[in-house]
Amino acid sequence: MTDVLRRGRASLAFSFLVQGVAFALLVTRIPGIQNRYGVSDALLPVFLAAVPILAGIGSVSTERLVKRMPPSRVLRWSQPVVLLALLGVGAGRQMVVLAVALAAFGLAVGALDASMNMLGVSLQRAYGRSIMLSFHAAYSLGGIVGASLAWVGAHWELALWVSYLPVVLVLLPAALVGSRWYVDGETRAPAEKDAPADGGVGGGLKWLLPLCLVMTVAYIGDSTVSNWSAKYLQDVLGSSEQMATVPYNVYMVTTLLGRTIGDVGVRRFGAVAVVRSGAVVAAAGFAVVAAAPGAWAGMLGFTLLGLGLCVLVPQTFAAAGRRAYESGRPGASDAAVARLNVFNYVGFLIGSPLVGALGDAWSYRGAMLVPMVLVLVTLVHARAFAPGADRYGGGHERPDTADVGRSSNGL
Repeated sequence: MTDVLRRGRASLAFSFLVQGVAFALLVTRIPGIQNRYGVSDALLPVFLAAVPILAGIGSVSTERLVKRMPPSRVLRWSQPVVLLALLGVGAGRQMVVLAVALAAFGLAVGALDASMNMLGVSLQRAYGRSIMLSFHAAYSLGGIVGASLAWVGAHWELALWVSYLPVVLVLLPAALVGSRWYVDGETRAPAEKDAPADGGVGGGLKWLLPLCLVMTVAYIGDSTVSNWSAKYLQDVLGSSEQMATVPYNVYMVTTLLGRTIGDVGVRRFGAVAVVRSGAVVAAAGFAVVAAAPGAWAGMLGFTLLGLGLCVLVPQTFAAAGRRAYESGRPGASDAAVARLNVFNYVGFLIGSPLVGALGDAWSYRGAMLVPMVLVLVTLVHARAFAPGADRYGGGHERPDTADVGRSSNGL
């Protein structure tokens, strides 16, 4: 069983990496996509908003799908759709092709994100220790690889399909082969499969709401960095155009670093302490960015943001799965992860327009203080990340309780 789990962990980590590559190749080449299809500046936000909205639909649909099939099967077939849709974006010429390709990409990404995290939560439970951050570290590494490949394509002025085709030809068969070793969670009894997804999970969705809020503010912070870091450094802090491209790369590298070592922190200090520390570091990052006198100080702020925000999302998924499992219905973990995943896209949709509107109406320095305050809300709900939060005093973490449940095989 140990070898099965190890292969399952490696194959799932590779799936996270592939998704990081695909998503980065899409979002970093948006100017090229806009030029290829002649998408106006007025129409571009419609296309950009449609992807996370459809991804949310895909995530909700996955909750229903996993009642009839294991999450591994959803992941096995949604990942190729994502890669083929990416290739479709690069190969088309007409607006309708772009619309169809982005629609397929969005729906498949929602199913892929939900099923990947379902498998990650169940694997962490089987391991009996924190490993969730390592999967998201693989995603961050994929994002760095994808962004680097996109830079090469843009630098050499390659057509989009020329940039995308080799990536798809390599990653698609590799992902299909790797999917042979995915490991699903507990087998549910027939009576449980037919029961409502909410039943027996701490009274419906009420217990999930604090985690949904944390997920939302984490992605508001993330989308602020991804959408506004370059503009902020150049327009507010007076950097060169070349230097303005650096903060997001720094943010991605520090996110990878934080997630690589984050599981060790969870095992030693507990999830609550790691989440609280991450929120404080992220808030300090936004404060430094808002008060920065120049570009180098601004980059220090974005570095702190990467180290702080990187732990919130993986731990939120882990907490949702763990608390559903503690309710006595392991199958409810999948439903909790699917619903929580929707708030990933809610935060993405809110973050960029919020900062832009505040920056135009007030100032971009002031706008950076809003996500700072929002991320501090995590401190109020940090107890929701404690093991046995519903059973032992409303979320107080017991010092003798491990961060993840012990599996039936003792691993």
